[in-house]
Amino acid sequence: MELENIELINAAENIAKEKGIEKELIFKAIENAISKASKIKYGNNYDIRAEINRNNGKVNIARYLEVKKDVEDNFIEISLKDAKTKKKKIKIGEFLIEKLPNFDFRSDFGRIAAQTAKQVVVQEIKEAEREKNYELYKDKVGQIINGIVKRMEFGNIVVDLGNAEAVIKREEMIPRENLRRGDRVKAYLYNVSQELKGPQIFLSRTHPQFLALLFDQEVPEINSGIIEIKGVARDPGSRAKIAVFSSDTSIDPVGACVGMRGSRVQAVVTELQGEKIDIVPWSEDKAAYIVNSLAPAQISKVIFEEDTEKIKVIIPEDQLSLAIGRKGQNVRLASILTNCEIDIIDEKDEKNKRNEEIKNISETFMKELNVDEVIAHLLAVEGFLSIEDIADSADTDFKVINGFDENIIKDIKERALQNIDKRNKELEKKKIELNISKDLENIKKFSLIDLIKLGENNIKNLDDLADLSSDELIEIFDTNNLKKKDADEIIMKARENWFKEDKKKN
Repeated sequence: MELENIELINAAENIAKEKGIEKELIFKAIENAISKASKIKYGNNYDIRAEINRNNGKVNIARYLEVKKDVEDNFIEISLKDAKTKKKKIKIGEFLIEKLPNFDFRSDFGRIAAQTAKQVVVQEIKEAEREKNYELYKDKVGQIINGIVKRMEFGNIVVDLGNAEAVIKREEMIPRENLRRGDRVKAYLYNVSQELKGPQIFLSRTHPQFLALLFDQEVPEINSGIIEIKGVARDPGSRAKIAVFSSDTSIDPVGACVGMRGSRVQAVVTELQGEKIDIVPWSEDKAAYIVNSLAPAQISKVIFEEDTEKIKVIIPEDQLSLAIGRKGQNVRLASILTNCEIDIIDEKDEKNKRNEEIKNISETFMKELNVDEVIAHLLAVEGFLSIEDIADSADTDFKVINGFDENIIKDIKERALQNIDKRNKELEKKKIELNISKDLENIKKFSLIDLIKLGENNIKNLDDLADLSSDELIEIFDTNNLKKKDADEIIMKARENWFKEDKKKN
């Protein structure tokens, strides 16, 4: 028996070493197995526990009875009176431990019990392995993992990591990449989930961070923090853009990433199956960053539209195809990289559009201000877009216009103010005719023109407004100026009275 006990300790140590788990977990698994096997011999209703001496391997089996004032289950409980006959100083809440006779596993327990014990040990070791692997790979999320392709399952690739398996889903594989069984593969670990059958480890070769970490491995300046990766955009297997920056002015971040004769970037390209990579310098200046991101195309002008939050990029006609790219790839990746909605516009079209706008504004000024074509044109060209612009602008804003003296400026501003006054009177009259309520006027975001539009759509009080959805409100105004967020805010403001009334009722 002593030999067998020593062998038990050795077996526990060997299993722990082989599986890479704590020896204590193995002992606990064996104790649990012996306990379950003992219940088969003595009765499943008993609380039977096994304990292995960690030094000599001796096994002790005992029945545990909880001392209770009122006994409900005789199999696992005992009264204080009966317990004191066996142990005088025992108290309620303590356990009376009755040692069971030593056993010979082979002769005393039988085939079924032995098989049960084996299954319990195997199961608990598997559980310990799963928990160990989960903790190991959970901490590796966001890193590159190496493995060997083990098999294909429903279009997904199962990767052998040595002590666990991971999955590269079909959509996380580079298009047209032909990985075969036995191939070594690198991938980005983006998720680990705890499942009943063990940790589910998910890898990706299409994730933007996979590209970033490949550069981190190839470029020492990135690894050391001298160069920062500011953004990544990928069309996996086809093209990618990566923005880099260094606060050290003596370092060329793009050149460092390219490497001598392109060695560094080529190593990444090879790993990504020939994916073309544009390395662009990041800039704090948004316009400059957008220009860089659209390389190799040359840019004429970048226009920020505050109202629409779009960015118009004016491109010479001969650069248009380069800027857009095949199937819009270049501008799409640039938009992702800069986190901007980029609208590519032909320089010629922009010029024609601008001329048309100037013409329309000039005609408005001629009609509303009763000025000649020359003055109207000069105002439009200088950037005055409306009668309100003219009325609200300082005198100094006009003095840049050639030929505009103080008298002309005064006259034009007076005409603008008179026009606005006349228009406001007409709008006030129409507002009264439409019977628009005062409470609707108190919604600050609405101008007189806005109120007229609402009234013409039969929205004449707060209740009418509150009945609308934000999409319906945006449709009434038929403009990009009203954002979904602002529309929601207006509708909720209109519904405040409803909430107050509900509160009073309750």
